[in-house]
Amino acid sequence: MTNTNFSQFTEQFEKTVLGPMRAYATMAVDHFEKLSEVQYDAAKAYTEFGIQQVRSAMDIKDASDVQSYWQQQQKAAETIRDRVKGDAEKVVALNQEFAEKAQKAVQENAKTVSQAAGTK
Repeated sequence: MTNTNFSQFTEQFEKTVLGPMRAYATMAVDHFEKLSEVQYDAAKAYTEFGIQQVRSAMDIKDASDVQSYWQQQQKAAETIRDRVKGDAEKVVALNQEFAEKAQKAVQENAKTVSQAAGTK
């Protein structure tokens, strides 16, 4: 194999294999980072919410406090329901974005491979 042939092989291998692999790996790492941030924020919010609920329960001293606490629990349930729904929507949106980017990358790579195969 001559030096020119080896250079051409290396260039084609970079365009058709290594480049797309690197691009996909970068995309995947970025996706996992965003997903981890959403999960971390959610875990932090749920933990803070739980601690707040325990503190509220510990403040109960008489029957009127119990009544007030149970009224607050309805609002708390709505708050947590809305938070869970929002977090789920964020995860779905991130996954859809990742899937679309990955599909576009595959299509572009297929085009590059087809062009490389056609030049032979």
